[in-house]
Amino acid sequence: MLKRIALVAGLAFLAGCGAQPPISEEPKLQLGDFSLGHNIVVAPKMQKGPVSREATKEEWIDALTNAFAERLGRYDGDKLYHLGVSVEGYMLAPGGVPVLYSPKSVLVLLVTVWDDDDARKLNDKPHQLVVFENTEADSALLGSGYTRTREEQIAGLSYNAAKQLEAWLAEQHEKYGWFTDNPVFNPPENDDPLPSQ
Repeated sequence: MLKRIALVAGLAFLAGCGAQPPISEEPKLQLGDFSLGHNIVVAPKMQKGPVSREATKEEWIDALTNAFAERLGRYDGDKLYHLGVSVEGYMLAPGGVPVLYSPKSVLVLLVTVWDDDDARKLNDKPHQLVVFENTEADSALLGSGYTRTREEQIAGLSYNAAKQLEAWLAEQHEKYGWFTDNPVFNPPENDDPLPSQ
């Protein structure tokens, strides 16, 4: 896992620029009859990537739980669905050597979705999310370790994780009928969890 985090963190992936808009102003995606039930985040096997700043399990659990609740709590469908999220690893970029070494922050999560009515998982195999921080112009060259506090990095990654999870749930709804009366349980997973540029 540490090697994977190091590899992912070393990618020069820019997830976008600009400030994060208020979630209340962002359009909702199509999620059928989805309404957020339990929102459980755990971190029993969390690993810190090499050269990362420190962050506690409690910090990640609180930040992610709040981010998921804020974004997915906007949906008021007729059925409850529960989230089980495990924090697998993270790397919070420290200050580096500009150009030569400017690591990007990254977060790795495993997600399982439960259908409350059917009392079963929609995906038996947890879905992996690899989440990158947004990179603004001032931090693209220096790395966010120079321009953001540790708390800002955690908040930014949690915001992006919730947005990425929302998009994945909408994709499952469209492709496999999740959050309808006839969902496809355990649809095939993409073998490559890394986001495309």
